[in-house]
Amino acid sequence: MIEGLVLILLFQGLGEAIGHFLLPLVPGPVIGLVLLLAFLTWSGRVHEGVELVSSAFMRYLGLLFVPAAVGVVMFLPHLQRQAVAIAVALLVSVIATIAVSALIAKALTRKKSDAG
Repeated sequence: MIEGLVLILLFQGLGEAIGHFLLPLVPGPVIGLVLLLAFLTWSGRVHEGVELVSSAFMRYLGLLFVPAAVGVVMFLPHLQRQAVAIAVALLVSVIATIAVSALIAKALTRKKSDAG
């Protein structure tokens, strides 16, 4: 378990460094997560320690919604003033997500039928 946690924290730290020095607009943990995904894809398997740590995190994932809910309650007047902009942004992002997901699914289905 310790080696999995060290590996995850190593990639997060690497992502933070890259984000700080090379890509300041992208959050470091996001870069670290992409790097970890690339590493796991390259190695062809999920290391046992990483799987153990990630399953432990997944059990308590619901707790991460508590700070977000507190933020919503705390900034409710600001959110009410910006309700139209937030609704438009949510609508556009949902439509874009559905469109990109459909295009990816179509491309993957095409590749699968060509190979088979």
